[in-house]
Amino acid sequence: MNIAIVEDDNASATVIGAFVERYAGESGAELSATRYRNADEFLADTETRYAVVLLDIMMPGTNGMDAAFELRRRDKAVSLLFITSMTQMAQKGYEVDAVGYLVKPVTYYDFALKFKKALEVYTLNEKRNVTITVPGGLCRISMDKLIYVEIINHKLRYHLVDGVIEMSGALSRAEEELADYGMLRCNSCYLVNPAYIRSVRGSDLYIGDEVLRISRPKRRAFLEQLTEWFGGNGRG
Repeated sequence: MNIAIVEDDNASATVIGAFVERYAGESGAELSATRYRNADEFLADTETRYAVVLLDIMMPGTNGMDAAFELRRRDKAVSLLFITSMTQMAQKGYEVDAVGYLVKPVTYYDFALKFKKALEVYTLNEKRNVTITVPGGLCRISMDKLIYVEIINHKLRYHLVDGVIEMSGALSRAEEELADYGMLRCNSCYLVNPAYIRSVRGSDLYIGDEVLRISRPKRRAFLEQLTEWFGGNGRG
């Protein structure tokens, strides 16, 4: 698994790098760490996909918090751990779904505890991650955060628990890409994640905080698939 250390201070970066190496040795995990000297250098690397990003908040140029928001736009699945000496700033990290934060000077005990959690969160979601093409590149999302996909005027909109991603495309292609993840077609305009369905009342589908329509032609097949899904997940 790839690990990114984004830290402008050489001494701190060396300590965190040694902690990653020590954790790998003690746990048997296969980890490859890359150090970036600032957030701009890190964000310029659009090719590498990381399991965990250890991100200093206070850096020259783009600060770590702004970098985290940009990273989340590209990658909804990566585990984020902030490094900071100002805990009040780290609290804002929960807006980008950070696993936690490490307070300087970082101790190995604190690092190992939170790094283990970050790896577990990533590993748990890895099989449920899917990469989609977006304007300007790729975006990795967790299926556990995808509520539904809709098509409006040839624009696909992926509705996630933490935002909406929009791009050009066809719903039929999105359906093919998500075929292995249990998404259901309730309408010619919608693909829905059954995990977020709260109830069905007539032709109204209550999902997340919204109400979608179930079309008459797809109603029977959709309800059969939904019943099968609930039964297969022990919820029937």
